[in-house]
Amino acid sequence: MPRSELFPPIDPYQTGFLPVDEIHTLYWEQSGNPRGVPVLFLHGGPGAGASPTHRRFFDPGHYRIVVMDQRGAGRSTPLGEVRRNTTELLVEDAERLRRHLGIERWLLFGGSWGSTLALAYGQTHPERCLGLILRGIFLMRKSEIDWFLYSMRTIFPEAWATFAAHIPQEEHGDLLEAYWRRLNAPDAATRMAAARVWSLYEGSCSSLLPSPELIATSAEDTHALGLARIEAHYFRSNRFTPEDRLLRDVHRIRHLPGTIVQGRYDIVCPIASADELRRAWPEADYRVVPDAGHSAMEPGIRAALVQATERFKEYR
Repeated sequence: MPRSELFPPIDPYQTGFLPVDEIHTLYWEQSGNPRGVPVLFLHGGPGAGASPTHRRFFDPGHYRIVVMDQRGAGRSTPLGEVRRNTTELLVEDAERLRRHLGIERWLLFGGSWGSTLALAYGQTHPERCLGLILRGIFLMRKSEIDWFLYSMRTIFPEAWATFAAHIPQEEHGDLLEAYWRRLNAPDAATRMAAARVWSLYEGSCSSLLPSPELIATSAEDTHALGLARIEAHYFRSNRFTPEDRLLRDVHRIRHLPGTIVQGRYDIVCPIASADELRRAWPEADYRVVPDAGHSAMEPGIRAALVQATERFKEYR
């Protein structure tokens, strides 16, 4: 039977901090087999940061597992920093880390915003990629951002009501700017309150059934502040030109092995984007999990991702 559970917990065999400019220093780690197939885990958000659980999608006897917290996220410093924080710079951060670690080519593994970044990196540096495993596709288009800010209330009206209630009614016409002002307020209490509400909204909508564990993670200060500030910043300032660039440039990676895993009832990143990507990339293995939402920890999503990393062993 194909493996459907995460691999056992594992500690890194190496950790480090990589300065990338005068502002940002990135946390990175390696675990698994130092001589194994390199794989780069790209976390979501943007700004969510990585966790020890993310190492467990990969067979540690086969893979050299590289995890990086992106600019402003997780253990990277400064937390929540939006200066010099763009998609292009994140792509080059990954490339700088690849060179720093002496890796020639690696597998990319990313979900949600991690799928966005994996596509952007792959299309910029296809010669450095062994393949891509993507989950919960997000293509950074205005329609997807508007869906998050307003239209998710059609499925999660209670969560959206709490999200909107943090902002006075007269500012509801532009919730993104209203939150942005509070996430950049002079006082830390205002920033943290807005960040926590934003993060809990996303966490509340990320699973098919309520997940107390996911809600608890969403409420944690480091996670909430990094996620909310960086996510709002990217929603405002870092969309692609042209907007469909990631679909337009799929031809640059179509020769690579690819897997797309998508929850049928993903409300944060609805299936329409995954369907558009698989039509642009018909060679990719497309797996729709019929009883799952957005979170990588949904049982069906988790199993499909582990099975994807196991299938990828055939390409070596």
